[in-house]
Formats: sequence, structure tokens, C-alpha cells
Amino acid sequence: MKITALLTGRGNNSLPDKNVLEVLGNPVMFYPAIAAKNSPVITDWYCSSENEKILNTAEVLGYARIVRPMEYALPTSQHEDCILHALEVMEQLGKLPDIVVVLLANNVAVKSEWITDCVEIMQADMTITAVVPVVEDLDHHPLRAKGLNADGTLCMYEKNVTGKVSTNRQDLPPCYFLAHNFWVLNVEYLRSGKTGQLPWRFMGDVIRPYIVDDTIDIHVERDLLIAKIWLEENGIMRGSE
Repeated sequence: MKITALLTGRGNNSLPDKNVLEVLGNPVMFYPAIAAKNSPVITDWYCSSENEKILNTAEVLGYARIVRPMEYALPTSQHEDCILHALEVMEQLGKLPDIVVVLLANNVAVKSEWITDCVEIMQADMTITAVVPVVEDLDHHPLRAKGLNADGTLCMYEKNVTGKVSTNRQDLPPCYFLAHNFWVLNVEYLRSGKTGQLPWRFMGDVIRPYIVDDTIDIHVERDLLIAKIWLEENGIMRGSE
């Protein structure tokens, strides 16, 4: 079974060059890239981007470049399109994988053991369409979320709620959010054209969670400080696990 890592990063962001900004002496994208390099289940590594800084940095780390078409590098572009484009390139090279590990270049919170565990979960059962790290977040539970009525007043975001809902978050049913650090995807399903759970429909409907404690998605400057703290607390200093 062939397992490939696909590092994805866009240069056109609200925080310019966020994927190559420095944290503990390395660019942000260094950390997910090295985590995948150190996973024994992965044998091929690619980077999809339209940005030369990202592609050049990835090449130094041993990732083959896939130049993303500009229509897939816009703020409105969908991640699914750049993944499918990358898989088309791999197929043209005769290296289409069975499982693709999509790494997000703006998240340092990735460990090799997590990648390996998630791949092995899918390898054991290829009816699974995706294995994704998730974090439990009761503070942002849908039962605590609000929407807007037409008159501008608040309403419950979840419309079909009946019975008592506790104001204590610990009493609420489990609620998980995708960590947005990496996704392990079943390539056969991904290329089938079928539609799964929204909004990440390419993940299918048989999605296994891999629970992690925390995640750091870098969107603004202060996220770099949080990323530094996470790396230090997890003993990942300058990319060594």
C-alpha cells in the first residue's frame, strides 16, 4: 500500500508568508514537513503551492514541488481542488497513492506518531474514508452558539433543540472540532466524486477521529507565540521530536 504526504500551503494569505515565518529558528511549515518525514509509513513527499518561497523551502526538506494553478490559490479557492490537482500530477508521474496525508503548512502541532497512528487506522480498514485529528471544545459547543434573527436579535444556532440544556459545559454531549493540522484521506474515495459530510465533503461519511489535546492554526501574528509555546511544551525543539 502506497502512502504519500502532501504538504499544502498558499502564499496569498491575510498574514503574508505565514507558512515561512520563523518559529524557534525554523519556518512554520518546517514542523509538519519534518513530522511527516519522520513517519515510517510514508515513502513519498510532495508540496502543493503557487508560492516560490513555500516550494523552495519544501524542496530543501525533501518535498517534490507541485506548482498549483492560480485558480486554486485564491482566498476563495477550495482545498479539495488543490488536493485533487496534486493527485492528478502524482498519477501522471505513475505515483498515485492509496492513502494521502494532507499536511497544512500553517500548523506546527503535528507529531510523527500521530501521523503513523492515523495511517495505520485506515490501513486496517479501507472502508474508512478519512482519519482526522480532533480536539474536544465544549466552550464552542453548537448548543452554546447563537445565530441572528431577521430583526438582529440572537437565536439558538441549533434550531431543533428540545428539552433542558445545561448551562454547565461539562454536562453537554461531546463536541469535537477538526484540528486542521493534517488529514489522512482514502484516495479511492477522494477521487470517486462522491460527496460526504459538509463542509469537508471530500472526507466522506466514514470519518474516524484521532483525539489530540490542542492545535494551533496560524492566522495572525500572536498565533506564532502560541505555536512557540506548544513546540516547547511538547519537546519539539527546532524540529526534533
